[in-house]
Amino acid sequence: MPTTALVVDDSMLIRYTVCRFLEERGFAVQSATNGAEALDILSRIQPDLIFTDMQMPKMSGSELITALKSKPETARVPIIIVAARASGFAESEKRANYVIFKDIDIEMQLAKALDVVSHKAPSAYAARK
Repeated sequence: MPTTALVVDDSMLIRYTVCRFLEERGFAVQSATNGAEALDILSRIQPDLIFTDMQMPKMSGSELITALKSKPETARVPIIIVAARASGFAESEKRANYVIFKDIDIEMQLAKALDVVSHKAPSAYAARK
């Protein structure tokens, strides 16, 4: 059974890019346009990995992470933030396992994030500096 990932981003281009990257590596992928939609999907599936934007309509990435961490069934699912470098979320959000910047070679960063998360490395805050 393939590893399942949930990609949450209001940008169709970013969703497509991340989903395609993951599918090419054997992931079964579900996607959502905001945190509220992601929670609806999470009532039906249990992902092994979650990628989320931070600035989205209806429910932000920070609100989604709070909801995920409050539920035993999702509290330990690795979270990778996909955000613009200028947003400042990389420095302020400490509950994620990794941060990818939309405005820098995203596929290279996705590969590095998967490597870090799959090897159960500690949170990759050092990679942000």
